Parts: sequence; C-alpha cells; structure tokens
Amino acid sequence: MVLGRSICTVGFWIRETGQALDRLGCRLQGNYFFQEQLSRHRTLMNLFDKAPFVQKDVFVAPSASIIGDVHVGSNSSIWYGCVVRGDVNSVSIGSGTNIQDNSLVHVAKSNLYGKVLPTLIGDNVTVGHSAILHGCTVEDEAFVGMGATLLDGVVVEKHAMVAAGALVRQNTRIPSGEVWGGNPAKFLRKLTDDEIAFIAQSAINYSKLAQAHAAENSKELEKIEFEKVLHKKLHQDAEYDLTLAVVREATPELIKAPSAS
Repeated sequence: MVLGRSICTVGFWIRETGQALDRLGCRLQGNYFFQEQLSRHRTLMNLFDKAPFVQKDVFVAPSASIIGDVHVGSNSSIWYGCVVRGDVNSVSIGSGTNIQDNSLVHVAKSNLYGKVLPTLIGDNVTVGHSAILHGCTVEDEAFVGMGATLLDGVVVEKHAMVAAGALVRQNTRIPSGEVWGGNPAKFLRKLTDDEIAFIAQSAINYSKLAQAHAAENSKELEKIEFEKVLHKKLHQDAEYDLTLAVVREATPELIKAPSAS
C-alpha cells in the first residue's frame, strides 16, 4: 500500500516536471511556439471515497464521463457525451442497458420530505439521446425517449414508455404498458404487444452496435492510419475505374461461394 502510494507520487511529480519544462520551452520560443493543450478529461473519475464500478464488457465512449458512486452492469453502453454523476448519491445501471449520446444521469441527496433519491436504472433499458434522469427509478425493459426529462422520485415501471421530449414531474409513477408524453407528461395510450417487443429488441440492437464502436475505439493509432491510407487508395481506384468505364472482376477469394441447396 505504501509502495503504491510512493510510486503514484513519483509519477505525479514526473508529469508535473514535464509540464513545467514544456511551459519554460514555450516562453523561450517567444512568438514562435506551438503549445498543445492536453485534455484532462477522464472517462472514469473517483470522487471523495467513491469509485465507479464498470463491468469489463461495458462500452464507455471516450467523451463520456462516469463519476463517483456509479455501478454499470454487464453488456451496457454509455454513449458519446454522456455524464453519469454519482456524487451526492449513487447511480445503478443494470445489464444490457444503453444510455445514449449527450444524456445526463444525476442524483439527489434528498427531497423536501427527506427521502433519499439515488437513480436506479434496470436491465435492458433504452434511454434516448439527450435525456435527463434525476433521482428517479427506471425499471427493466422500460423506454425513455429522446430529450425526455424525469425529475426526482419518478418511477417508470417495466414495459412502460416515456415519449420523446416529455417532462415527467416529481413523484409521478408511470404504470407498466403505458405511454406517457407531453409537458407535463400525461397518459397517452396503452402500448401494443409489438411496441413492448420493440423495447427489448432496441436494447439488443444497441448492445450489438456498442461492440462495433468498442472495437473501433480500441484500435491502435498505426492501424487507424493504415486503414485511412487503404481506404483512400481503394476510393481513388474506384474513381479512376469509373472515368475509364472499367469493370473489374472480383478476385476468386472475394466471391462468396453459393450455398448448398
């Protein structure tokens, strides 16, 4: 424990020394220097004595932020620009759930009546782009539309749907199998069986899509640059063939063998 802290301290001072030398060099260069601004963004960030717990197979986009007392279950995805902030209370996100781009998940320490308000999101939940979830509960296989806002104490039951752009007022409970929308949100209609099935399928689709994004984000710089060059060359060859009206035959290894009947 002591050795680990010592190594961490040494690493910190080495980095600070490097930054100080960089600033000194910039001053010596006068008007001719180029200063690179380093991003201090951290995808996972501890706060106080709390650290995020994220399963290994979760996709967390590089521009997302997961802070403090947050638990994210297996096969979930936190997309680009999302903020999940468990600072004054905890956030729990289940398995197979997707929190889409630019959404905000936060908590409340307590409400006016002293009730503790963490944010609890179940399994296979879809939270659309730019949604806001604050001190609320979203049960398994529920759907929160794009731009919707869920205030403190809201409960969205299993197989319920919040329409895009809805504002759900404090302590509202949305029953299973219903669609609520508007500002303030009110009951609109019952969900069909196909719509309920769509909620589960939406979560599966996003889990698969997240795997593709995770694979692309994990590529090394050399591979990314090689693929850029290769793509550019193939694109140029296709344009050249088009100007000459040339049709190239696919090489045998690229021709898919016919399936046996």
